[in-house]
Order: sequence, then structure tokens, then C-alpha cells
Amino acid sequence: MLRIISLNLNGIRSATSKGFLDWLARQDADIVCLQELKAQASDMSAAMLNPPGYFGYFHYAEKKGYGGVGIYSRRQPDAIIEGLGISDIDAEGRYIQIDFGRLSVVSVYLPSGSSSEERQAVKFSFLERFRPRLEQLRAAGREVVICGDWNIAHREIDLKNWKGNLKNSGFLPEERAWLTKVFDDIGWVDVHRRLCPDATFDAYTWWSNRGQAWAKNVGWRIDYQIATPGIATTATASAVYKDQRFSDHAPLTIDYRYDI
Repeated sequence: MLRIISLNLNGIRSATSKGFLDWLARQDADIVCLQELKAQASDMSAAMLNPPGYFGYFHYAEKKGYGGVGIYSRRQPDAIIEGLGISDIDAEGRYIQIDFGRLSVVSVYLPSGSSSEERQAVKFSFLERFRPRLEQLRAAGREVVICGDWNIAHREIDLKNWKGNLKNSGFLPEERAWLTKVFDDIGWVDVHRRLCPDATFDAYTWWSNRGQAWAKNVGWRIDYQIATPGIATTATASAVYKDQRFSDHAPLTIDYRYDI
């Protein structure tokens, strides 16, 4: 079995102070994909860099207290790829990939456009320039799992208040159409939705800090594990952990019948 967890930490130091690493030690995960580290290498403790039993790999943002992605792995990979090779995107620390034999696992953090029109433009630019990498990975003849905070709720089932968010970043028609093409045109599989085609209540992975969103479960499903069809068909279970809160996101855990 291969167990993969994905979580936007909203700051690895903050999440660690809330018990994230203690929780992780009990999860029997093989690979853990992290987003929004909000830290540089000099900020990381030894336990954050390499939790017991794991090797850690990171792509930090240049700006302090911002962005950054990482992957914990029980096995050392054959190869590590930091960034997309696009300078302005890589400066924000949004992509890291590790390879094992025929399997690649990616941690990705897509931009949010909710703060301003300028950031929404950055998000659309990212989507346009990220698509070729998605096409390349899909056509490479490898099995690939891409974990991350995609900052897009794909369908009405994927957020509580969809009618009130039709004109808001994260549920804009253009964003949703882009994600549809990722699935339908390029051929990636939304693994959680494949396993749980109708589930809504337990699928949300992010809640606004405003109002009573968490208490009332007014959430969004914006964290995904998308995969090539071969490994996607081996997925057996998907779960969102909500008993503890490490950030404004919740961990997404998926088990695959796959050996590395």
C-alpha cells in the first residue's frame, strides 16, 4: 500500500506548534506533500526538515513568510525537481517533484486570486503556463500523483455556498473550465471524486477564517490529489482529517494499492 497525504500548512511553524508533526508520526504515511510553508531553510527546525523516519525536500519562496512547498518521503527518491523553470513562478515556491522508478509525486501550490485583481491575473497566468507541464507529465508514460492546494473548487458539489461564490476567485467559470480540461482533455483523474462521487459534507478541505465557517462547515474542496489513470484506479480510500486543526486547511489522505 502507498499512503499519500496532502496539506496546506498555512505556515509550517504554526502547524507544528498545533501538533502537526505529532499527528503525522501516527499516520503511517509513505509520502506527505506540503504547501504554504511560509518559511526559509533557516527557519526550519531539524524535526521540520526531517521528521523521524522521513527525508524532507523543499522548494522555498524567495519572499520571507510566503509560499513554499515540500515533500516528506520514507524513501529517498531517484530524482528531485524543484520548480517549473519559470522564474516568477519559481520565486514563489510553488512546485516540487520527486521520482521513484516509474512513479512521480508532486506537491503544488496554485496562486490565490482572492486578494486583488492583480493576483487574479497572476493566477490566470499560472494556469496558462502550468498546463504544458500537466500535459508533459501525462504523456511521459509514468504514473504520477499531483497533490496540492489548487485554489479552485471544481463543481457545485465542491463548496457549501456555491451560489454566493459564482463571481469569486476560486469558483470563477474560467477557473472551473480550466480544471475541467485538466480532467477531460488532458486525462488526469480527480482521485477523491472518483472514490466518493457524491460526498459533499466530508470532502471540504478549507474553511474561511471569517464568520462561523468552520463551526458551520461552510467549506470548500480545493485540495486535491490528481493522478494518471493507472495509479488512480488503485486508490482504495480517501479521508479528510478534521479532529484537529493545524491550519485553515485539513489533511487529505488517500491510500493506493501501489508499491514503490
